[in-house]
Amino acid sequence: MRQIKRVLWATTTALALAGCTSAYGSADSVSAPAPAPAPAAAVPAVTQSMPADMASLDPSDSILFWSDERRSAAFRAMEDSFPGLEVAPAADPRVLPRASEMLPGTVQREIRAYMDETNAAGVMVLKDGKVIAEHYGLGFGPEGRWTSFSVAKSFTSTLLGAAIADGAIASVDTPVTDIIPALAGTAYDGVSVGQIASMTSGVAWNEDYTDPDSDVAKMLAVTPVAGESQAVTYARTLEREAPAGEKWVYKTLETNLLGLIVEQATGQSLAAYAAEKIVNPAGFAGGMFWMQDLTGGNIGGCCLSLRLSDYARMGQFALEGGDGVVPEGWFAKAGSPLVDFGPQAPGFGYGYQWWTYPGEMYGAQGIFGQAITIVPEENLVVAVVSNWKTATSAPARDGFRALVGSIREAVAD
Repeated sequence: MRQIKRVLWATTTALALAGCTSAYGSADSVSAPAPAPAPAAAVPAVTQSMPADMASLDPSDSILFWSDERRSAAFRAMEDSFPGLEVAPAADPRVLPRASEMLPGTVQREIRAYMDETNAAGVMVLKDGKVIAEHYGLGFGPEGRWTSFSVAKSFTSTLLGAAIADGAIASVDTPVTDIIPALAGTAYDGVSVGQIASMTSGVAWNEDYTDPDSDVAKMLAVTPVAGESQAVTYARTLEREAPAGEKWVYKTLETNLLGLIVEQATGQSLAAYAAEKIVNPAGFAGGMFWMQDLTGGNIGGCCLSLRLSDYARMGQFALEGGDGVVPEGWFAKAGSPLVDFGPQAPGFGYGYQWWTYPGEMYGAQGIFGQAITIVPEENLVVAVVSNWKTATSAPARDGFRALVGSIREAVAD
């Protein structure tokens, strides 16, 4: 199996991108020419990464079921186990200065206690774009990278917004089959881009992280079909359980399809598009690794790796509105409860690949304890990376929200 995987990747070539602009004045102009605009920052280079010894994608050996020790090593170096694309740091990294006044000692100790209790590797807090808390554990540090799991979903949503701003995708109302004709005749026929982005397609799905026979465990192990994304191949096996737009079910496959939509519409890999639309404008200080599936597409729903500070920079980028990369008001819409969880979870909901929380907060979150939480009212960003003992943990997730509440109360005072 490993040899077959390597053969599938043998023809993958390295990618490189550069950005440039030019301006020309009228030849008939008799006035002094206008000053030339400043040249655009070079887009970070994107290159292929292939591990020497690729991990198995068999559902029985999924990373979901690895030992704590194996996960801890893999989470900080996913490029050693899986193929992906490497994006160089931003041409002009954003400086995150330390604030003159840090969080009070009581809250700093609360952060450390939470980290110890939940096996967290790092927590960073930004207030007004300045660092007011920064802590590390598990042998992790400022220049290390940690995988994101479903935090990547919010990056893919941001690239959807960029593709709409660029005119590559008309709107969230565009039928997915207009962009991916191969989905015609599947359960996704008649579903819009926005319904995939909000996970309201009505397609049945099993996201049980404890079950090796679940859809989420099997989707990346499906046998590749020549000329077809693994996301489409797996989508063909699914059935509809509700009319499009009427039922919310969390489905990582749908973000993988959303990533494919962006790739098809823009003609670029997610990593290459992110180099231009996220890494550079957000000012990432370290490189970004984004895992690929067996057909070479970046996995939109999972598995990009960044420094802790760059997860915080992503949160700040969203908080500030996206620097003209996305349509005006995109993050306000994407981070709003387009799906309201109602009486079952008062105050909670889901937008375009962002979770929404009580207190007008929204954020990205992934299994094993990854999160970026944004508190617009306080101009606050809290990022955490972890290696929880289990993929999901209600006490650990609730504990993080309580920690954000303590931080919010401290900065409000």
